Amino acid sequence: MKNNNVKVAPSILSADFGRMNEEIARMEESGADVIHCDVMDGIFVPNITFGFKMIADIKKKTKLPLDVHLMIDRPERYVERFIDSGADWLTIHYEATNLLIPTLEKIKAAGVKCGAVISPDTPTGVLKDCFDMCDVVLLMSVYPGFGGQKFIEKSLERMRELKSMREETKSSVLLEIDGGVTERNASEIVKAGADVLVAGNTLFSATDPASVIKSFHNL
Repeated sequence: MKNNNVKVAPSILSADFGRMNEEIARMEESGADVIHCDVMDGIFVPNITFGFKMIADIKKKTKLPLDVHLMIDRPERYVERFIDSGADWLTIHYEATNLLIPTLEKIKAAGVKCGAVISPDTPTGVLKDCFDMCDVVLLMSVYPGFGGQKFIEKSLERMRELKSMREETKSSVLLEIDGGVTERNASEIVKAGADVLVAGNTLFSATDPASVIKSFHNL
């Protein structure tokens, strides 16, 4: 699954929810590769966003894969419903479950790309045993829960650690990063090892998101 092209995943958390169809169409027309959907439950993180219906409705409006990031407590309870709603990639937090491996196996068995996520204070090494089964590993470069936060600089070193683990395990997993990605820091992030850049405000507030996405693709 690994390739040399940087993938760009606009995070709809930063979209105007009253114009969601237009916002998604704008990102698709601008060259986005994936649509990133942050599902928050108010328990695992101190914010609430949206659930199954939003994913199902978005699925009807775009040909792009939906990258559904579950920031919810005990995600194993709901992965089947999110798969049924249209998730193409489904990522779950290491910190949110005691059933990480079985849940990843369940996602993969359903034919959906599976991924594990770690928050900023979780050691990267906890995911080493997941690399063989994951299609994607997602590194949070802000504390999960709210959009618009500043990039945590230590995330660059953490991404390099994940890249080293990928090489050690001879895995083809994609390395994704989420939080505070901008035109200023994207080059450093990609050099550190990231394959997929999640960006919210950087894209949805841009007057010309196509040029931003193109600059990311060319890194």
